[in-house]
Amino acid sequence: MKKILCVVTSNNVKGATGIPTGFWLSELTHPLKKFVDAGFDYVLASIKGGKPPIDGDSLDFNDAVNKSFWDDENFQAKLADTLKLDDANAADFDAIFFAGGHGVMWDFADSAAIDKVTREIYERGGIVSAVCHGPAALVNVKLSDGTFLVDGKSLTSFTNEEEAEVQATEIVPFLLETKLTERGATYFAEENWSSHVEIDGRLVTGQNPASAVYVGKAVVKLLS
Repeated sequence: MKKILCVVTSNNVKGATGIPTGFWLSELTHPLKKFVDAGFDYVLASIKGGKPPIDGDSLDFNDAVNKSFWDDENFQAKLADTLKLDDANAADFDAIFFAGGHGVMWDFADSAAIDKVTREIYERGGIVSAVCHGPAALVNVKLSDGTFLVDGKSLTSFTNEEEAEVQATEIVPFLLETKLTERGATYFAEENWSSHVEIDGRLVTGQNPASAVYVGKAVVKLLS
């Protein structure tokens, strides 16, 4: 059985603003549905472990996928006690997936645990995937040869224009599109809020929440 390490933020506030944040629910549940439907197993992890914060604005239970997971006892048990990422063994996983939500902008980029487990999964032939702000996990990941994982790779993420539209340009510690480009990535984007996925070998990235399901589909296809 294929196994995917799904990582969410442990950060619950947007920097110095005091505005609550966390991970974006559908950016986790929509890929998870594709993973589960394909017969894959998954482990939920976060930077600090335990119960991670959820962005309250993402608690949309008119979304049938959100509701189905929210009502699932197995999912709730995993969510209540996520694995601390430092304790994850890369050898146990065929892929890693990073969900977004603004919270990740404060704890993904500088995480030594993310750097280690992502590099190890990728260099073992595994898949690295992320959606929306989730690619913040990738901005500092280096391979064993010292190069950035994203250098020369085609990818996407939450765009500078989308960040401006939600009035967070001056709130986030860095602009994700800009930072990924600085790291050598070849950056692609579609119109704001349209679904868009980039696949470059074993790297899969999605632009925004609307792209989450398609990231899940792409990971399943690669693993199958």
